Order: sequence, then structure tokens, then C-alpha cells
Amino acid sequence: MRYLGIDFGAKRIGVAMSDEDGSIAFPRAILDNNKQVLSLLKRDIEEQKIGCIVVGDTMSYSGLRNPVTDDVDAFIEMLKKETRVPVERAFEAGSSIEASRYAPEGAPHDDSVAAAVILQRFLEMQRAK
Repeated sequence: MRYLGIDFGAKRIGVAMSDEDGSIAFPRAILDNNKQVLSLLKRDIEEQKIGCIVVGDTMSYSGLRNPVTDDVDAFIEMLKKETRVPVERAFEAGSSIEASRYAPEGAPHDDSVAAAVILQRFLEMQRAK
């Protein structure tokens, strides 16, 4: 099964995708978080035959909510309604820091790489079960 990973941000959404076996995550795109983002994601989900969407859970290491958590919750509900594809949450804390390790020195991290980090963690946890 192919998975789609999402690193949700108020301004940008990082997108990653797994291979068909659901073993390896790859950065795919960075989308502006605007009114068109759901239709762009929906098209990609349909074209790539995505079986599960994995969204980074924005809660902190201690499990506390932050200012973006409510927006992520609303986004997940819209994804479920628009795509009818199962949506899972995955641990996100530290993914941007990890993604910045792959960016050229002095460059900001790539949100699609952060999405791939989140998705890869999820895939590895699924294999461990």
C-alpha cells in the first residue's frame, strides 16, 4: 500500500509519499496552505492510489497542544471528508530539526523532507508491530 505523509504548517504543507510497498518515504512537494491545497492533495491521492494518509501530530514531546494543533485537527477532518482515505497521526516532534540536517548549510529545512521523516517513522513503527 502506498502512503502519503504530511507535515502541516500554517503557511506551507510538506508532502511525502512512500513506495508501493509502504517501506520507504520520499519527499514529494511543498504546497502553499491555501484554499486550493485540499483539491491538490485529493488529486494526488487519487492519481497515486494512496491507501493511507499520515499527518504529523503537532503535540510537543510532553504531549501538550500548541497553537497549530486545532488547525491540524480541522485539516485532518477535512482530509477524511474529502478523500475518504484513512488518516493516521504520527509523532512529529523533532522532524524539522532532522530535516534541516539534509538542507545545505544556512538554508532552511525543506518541509517535504520533514514530511518524509514523519512518514518514515510511521512506516518503521508499522513494521515493528
